[in-house]
Amino acid sequence: MLQVLLVDDEPFILQGLAMLIDWEKEGFTLAGTAANGLEAIAFLEKTQVDLIIADIKMPAMTGIELLEKIRAEHISDAYFIILSGYSDFEYARKAIQYSCMDYILKPVRQAELLSVLNKVKADSTQSLQRREEVALQEKAYFARNLIALICGKFDQLNLEHVKSKMRTEGGIRYIDIEIDDRPEDESGKLLLKSEEEKRQQQRLLYQYCLDFLKQDGWHCILDVSSNEKDYDIGLVYCDYMAQEAGMDEQGYLDYFLQSIQQRMKQPVVMFAGNRVDDISLLSESYRTANIARSFQNFHVEGMTQRISWYEEQECAEERTLLCKSSLDDLIKAVEQNEKERIPELVDSLYEEINRNSLDAKLVSMNIDYLLFQLVHAAQAQDINVNQEEILEFINRNAFDSGTMRGSRMHLKRFAEEYADYLSQLRGKNIRGSVMSDVEQYIREHYAQNLTLKDLGLKYYINSAYLGQLFRKTYGVSFKDYLNNYRIEMAASLLLHTDLKNYEIMEKVGYHDLDYFINKFIALKGCTPARFRKKSRESNT
Repeated sequence: MLQVLLVDDEPFILQGLAMLIDWEKEGFTLAGTAANGLEAIAFLEKTQVDLIIADIKMPAMTGIELLEKIRAEHISDAYFIILSGYSDFEYARKAIQYSCMDYILKPVRQAELLSVLNKVKADSTQSLQRREEVALQEKAYFARNLIALICGKFDQLNLEHVKSKMRTEGGIRYIDIEIDDRPEDESGKLLLKSEEEKRQQQRLLYQYCLDFLKQDGWHCILDVSSNEKDYDIGLVYCDYMAQEAGMDEQGYLDYFLQSIQQRMKQPVVMFAGNRVDDISLLSESYRTANIARSFQNFHVEGMTQRISWYEEQECAEERTLLCKSSLDDLIKAVEQNEKERIPELVDSLYEEINRNSLDAKLVSMNIDYLLFQLVHAAQAQDINVNQEEILEFINRNAFDSGTMRGSRMHLKRFAEEYADYLSQLRGKNIRGSVMSDVEQYIREHYAQNLTLKDLGLKYYINSAYLGQLFRKTYGVSFKDYLNNYRIEMAASLLLHTDLKNYEIMEKVGYHDLDYFINKFIALKGCTPARFRKKSRESNT
């Protein structure tokens, strides 16, 4: 409903206007009345309205003076309609000068008032649509700049734009926020959600984060990951947030997490990257948040940490009750691809754990140490190896259904697969024909649900290593290459067909319209509708 303020010094005129039409039926609510311009100013300083209907001749302050003051002092940007018994054009001219919507002569006729109100509604709807599109583009443009910092591929323009929107005082952390996607029913069976349900919950989580952050909402970003299957929320935490709330960092994030969990009514988890001193170093914090996120999958059932700190994972080696000898033997066997020894070394590790009666938290600590060392082992094989690709391998290849999280069998299979991965990193160079075949396959099947794992199986190559080769060959990740190609195909369809956005979305392989539009804006700088309109205008 559009809020209306009626201003007239004659009470029977105000009463007559209120009774002349069914305001609510027409989409308006009478927010208040005023007897003159001064009363109207006092009302507007406390209450926001969308439309002001004022008499032109009133004591203390005329309607024209009221309009002039409102515009000059930016008191309200509401639509303004002048009522008058005067037909002198000079009054109309002055009203128009100060952006008056219309000028109606008394006595006011119902049909004329309805006509003006319809004009206000139509213009308000168009203005709202324009503001929403501008806001969407502004948010998408900001997201592009922030993601450039998160990924470590940015320039001074990216940095300056981010700083213009965000406060970056004190230490900074990247925090990954997600709904815990491993809830179980009473029988212990995992409850699977559809992609649509996950997307809806992600949007709800994002809104609750924005509600909590209030004026710091720019610090929160949707869809940081380029993977459509990830439903993450990114938070750029700065020390001033906790300081202004009168808390320490742990207390603030605990309070943040508790607040959004209560509204979501389901478990939410945070993965905190390490602290960096400047926003330009955000990519390092993001990288380590991903490591903390990846390790969470190994935590023993029932011991899921609601906030996982990278520093806690990194310090595992210094803690007591670390089965370091058994772990180091297993790491060595994985590095040397000694598959015949891996099962017995995993058994030895679990026997030591049982012998020492380690609780679930200490078991997770030992597994975390193992993962840290295996990540480092991959980097030792290839200094240019991308750590995100390693973590993707850990997440996607080691956690398939059919194995229990944290189990002995699970760890054996993961260790054997990782040994293969390291072996391929050591000496195979298959970039030529295989990468050419992969590229051709993508161009022919880009609209399908393509994954590195499926391509790896098709072309007989470890999926994580294929991801590394992809980045080296084309300069971008597999996901980014696929996304960019889909958007280019979408742009072509926009130029050469009259298909609607949702039809194009489906043809190029997306399943969520908002996700598709955001990705299109990120690559092309405008919405699909604007892209089509600009192209057609340039051809006329």
